[in-house]
Amino acid sequence: MIRVRPGSARESVGGAYGEHAVVVKVSARAVDGKATEAALRAVAAAFGVRRADVRLVSGATSRDKVIEILGDHQELTERAVALRMT
Repeated sequence: MIRVRPGSARESVGGAYGEHAVVVKVSARAVDGKATEAALRAVAAAFGVRRADVRLVSGATSRDKVIEILGDHQELTERAVALRMT
């Protein structure tokens, strides 16, 4: 799960929101899905995967989004834990 913060001065992926969400700050505004797309691109870069490997499962119009990332489960889990700590 990710928590998107649109309209941020700089883009970053890291920090915790609640028990499971990683914070994703994007400069794009929440208009016409631009913040969602920017968040998915930022997540792909942070996890070292292609944008095509990151899929929005639910939350298209919400700040809280459930995503799916294709790749090695162990590596992705370790990266998610590390990002939540930053």
